[in-house]
This record gives sequence, C-alpha cells and structure tokens, in this order.
Amino acid sequence: MSSTKELFLPRMGCGTWAWGNRLLWGYDESMDSQLQEVFNLCVANGVTLFDTGDSYGTGKLNGQSEKLLGQFDQQYTGVNQEKICLATKLAAYPWRLTPKSMVEAGKASIQRMGRVDLAQMHWSTANYFPWQEEQLLDGLGDLYEQGLVKGIGLSNYGTKRLKRIHAKFSLRSIPITTLQVQYSLLSTYPVTELGIKETCDELGIKLIAYSPLCLGILTGKYADPSTYPKGLRGLLFKRLVPEAKSLLNCANAIAQYRQKTMAQVAINWCIAKGAIPIPGAKNIKQAQENIAAQDWELDSGEVAELDRAAASIDKPMVQNVFQTK
Repeated sequence: MSSTKELFLPRMGCGTWAWGNRLLWGYDESMDSQLQEVFNLCVANGVTLFDTGDSYGTGKLNGQSEKLLGQFDQQYTGVNQEKICLATKLAAYPWRLTPKSMVEAGKASIQRMGRVDLAQMHWSTANYFPWQEEQLLDGLGDLYEQGLVKGIGLSNYGTKRLKRIHAKFSLRSIPITTLQVQYSLLSTYPVTELGIKETCDELGIKLIAYSPLCLGILTGKYADPSTYPKGLRGLLFKRLVPEAKSLLNCANAIAQYRQKTMAQVAINWCIAKGAIPIPGAKNIKQAQENIAAQDWELDSGEVAELDRAAASIDKPMVQNVFQTK
C-alpha cells in the first residue's frame, strides 16, 4: 500500500542540483556549514522543496549531495519543518535494467537522505533503450506502492511521452506528482513548442522548472566576455549571451523599475507561468535573493514584454539531450 501522507509541494523550491554540480567539481567539507545555513534560511522563509539526484556527487563522493541534504534536514528544527519535501532523481544508469534495480536505487537514496518524499525518473531512455525505461518505470511505481516514497515524478519528458507514461501508471492507480523540465526565459521550448504546461494542467501534474536562471546568464552577471566560464560552457556563453542581449536588456529594465534584481525577475517569470522554479543557492546571499523573488508578482504587461523578448531569440539555450517529445 502507498503512503497516505500528503506530499507537500510549495510554489517555489531550492534546487540542490546546484550543490550537486559543485560537489562534482571540487567539493570542500568547509562548505557544509554554509550550506546548512542556506538550508535553514530557505525553510524558515517557506522555501521547502529541495531537489537533488543520486548522480550528483558520484565517484569518490558517492551520493554526497543526497547525504548532505539528509544531514541538513535532520539538523533543522524550526518553523515549516513539517513542510520540508525532499526530492531526488534516480538515474537511468545502463546497469539498472530491472524494476528491482530501481527499487534498490530508491532504497539507497532513502538510506543516504533519511527519507525520500518525491522520487523522480531522471531521464527517459525511450530514444535509445525503450525496454530499459519500461522496467525502470515499473520499479518507480513499486517504490510508491510499497510506501517507500510519498510521490513519484518524471524529468525531461515531453508531452507525447508524458501522456503515455501517465496512462501506464493510471493502470496501477499511481499518480504522477511532478514533471521537471529545463524551463527559463532562454529555454521555453518545453512549454511553447511541446505544450507541456497544458498537458500537466490537464493531467493534474505540477511543473517544475530547473535551471530557471539558465546557468546564471539571466542574472546579468555575464555582460562582459571576460567573465565567461572556461571550457565548453564558455563556448556556449559566447554564442548565447550576445544572442540574448535584447532579452537581458528587457529583464534589466523591468528589474530597475521594480527595484529588483534580474535573477528575481527571471524566477518570478517562471512563477507567473505556473511553474515551480528550483534555482540553486550556494550561499546566503543567493538564497536571500531567491527567496525575495516570491514576495511580489510581475504584472501581465511585464510578462508579455518578457515573452516577446524571449520569442525573438533565434538560437536560445540548447535543450537537454535526454528531453523527449
């Protein structure tokens, strides 16, 4: 039997995927206390959805992101404690081939985190190994039916695939709670091209927007090419930042008029679109900025201006390679 406790989902979440990426690139234990402070601040201010993945902090730091999130949750005592929602994404690794392997993956995450409220399929294998996906989805359903998690979700799924999986789980009376996609002013494809928001509304699924600041580009801090990151990401920025100039100018004008930051405008736009944004927060300043983004609302005219600016970009952010249609 599945757990009867309701899964609490706030309007906005704090995406620990950012911590996970940082863990992959030179984790330092001195960060722990700072991240605990970030966690505490978020929860105290009503930001209570925390999302990570079992593939974040792999290798020598096996599951470190999940371990840290579980540690932060266990050490927190205060307001909104009962509303904390711990979410993780289970990777479709090539060696996970059976429903049992997915259940075991979920149990391993629970062991690291203390509990998992929302277990999500990290990506679809439909485009390259559909047989594997069916098995892993069966295992995801087993996690729910066995009461090991309170809800299940998907990530990087398009409308056609989502409808098919929804029908599959409906046969077992298992609801899909959330769908997570790359969604921002520089990545509107899942909504404008695939119509995923309408489908989610139709099926009663909450839409989560990951990377709502598009690698930080929408914060406006990369106006000078000398600030671009190195490597492949830098090459992406060289193309994308100049392409997004008109959009960034629009967001900056609104930010100045509203006396907000560009990051807050970008996050608030996601909220206005009915999505739950999960911006990363690595320090107190970023957390405070993210939290303040939910205390006001863009008006319809401002949203329309941003929509027009976003639609004018010929080459927006590249899509996740695992995103299905």
